[in-house]
Amino acid sequence: MASRQARYPPTASERQRRRRQHEPDVVAPLPPNTDVSTPLPPTLVGDAEQPAVEDVVLTTSVRMDSENKAQLSSLLRVLPPVEFCCIYGSALHPNNRDKSSMVDYILGVSDPVQWHSENLKMNRDHYASWMVYLGGAKLITQVADEIGVGVHFNPFVTWNDGMVKYGVVRMHDLVQDMLNWERFYLSGRLQKPVHLLADNLDIGNLNSVNLRAAISAALLLLPSTFTEEDLYAKICSLSYMGDLRMLFAEDRNKVMKIAQGQFDLFQTMYGPPLEEFAAKDLLRFSSSGGKPANIYQDCGLSAARSLVSSLPPMVRSRMGRKLGENKKLSASGRVIHEVVIGSREEAATCMQKVVRRIVMVSSARQAVSGLLAVGGVNAARYLGSKMHKAWKSWT
Repeated sequence: MASRQARYPPTASERQRRRRQHEPDVVAPLPPNTDVSTPLPPTLVGDAEQPAVEDVVLTTSVRMDSENKAQLSSLLRVLPPVEFCCIYGSALHPNNRDKSSMVDYILGVSDPVQWHSENLKMNRDHYASWMVYLGGAKLITQVADEIGVGVHFNPFVTWNDGMVKYGVVRMHDLVQDMLNWERFYLSGRLQKPVHLLADNLDIGNLNSVNLRAAISAALLLLPSTFTEEDLYAKICSLSYMGDLRMLFAEDRNKVMKIAQGQFDLFQTMYGPPLEEFAAKDLLRFSSSGGKPANIYQDCGLSAARSLVSSLPPMVRSRMGRKLGENKKLSASGRVIHEVVIGSREEAATCMQKVVRRIVMVSSARQAVSGLLAVGGVNAARYLGSKMHKAWKSWT
């Protein structure tokens, strides 16, 4: 793995430079006592009477020219209103010159049934015909929720002389996956650089919990000394552990390509949480004479316990069932369930098995749901494209 020189801890001027470069916008925080389990108020994004969609940043954002931003945002004006929208994938690669590649969107909505009902009136041709005729919006949502992991994808949508794919998810499900890794599907996607086009609930701030959890999981799996690129590659690999697509339908070098191709974006994205880990003496950054930087981590049992405590509640709960739990009272009187850790290696192995199991089940469910959602012709087309990429990576 190629090494790159880290810039830690970044100086105040460096942080300001990064902020200027990525042009973050101010996003309103969540209202007090917001209940994400109830339908959320509709945003104005997508409404014809609304002003143009502004650029919003989810921790990091790709620097885009105004023409490209306008083109990417224009899709939202022909869809029903959304609360959240981001683009991801190869379209964000700084060196991407393939304008024929499909642009990937994730759309967060408060009520998928209502949203799909409206979208069927506006864009009926985006959906598989059998789903439209046999059940419409209700069937589309049922397949996503009961067979898949709560996300319905419409691929191969022609827009502005190109192809797009957009996935629709309930906002409550998106937030729960980010905080708990219940499916570890979209939460894994948001651990990698994305460009936000709409954010009505300040998902960028909520995602910081997800990023810290990703760092903790990656550190448990890394040795005492590693490079910054090793760290980002390990973070990328988390959401692919156990993914059935990696066996036959994904580029075997996908993780490395993401980590290396978007290295600068990862640096900006993970800079603040890594500073937190360094402040707790869990990490130390070192470079000398212009040589590539190394990162050193504390591999002691106390550090391992600290990392495990930063993992999502669902992951800790499953680890506790395997390794045992201790109950403790916090200063506020709340009962805390602490995973019993005999050794760092034991904790890392257990965590890896838990995450791999979650990913394996989710990837299998989403694969079946996706094939049903897109219909026979598009399913064969999409699978063929994926397998072609996978074959090229093996030859």
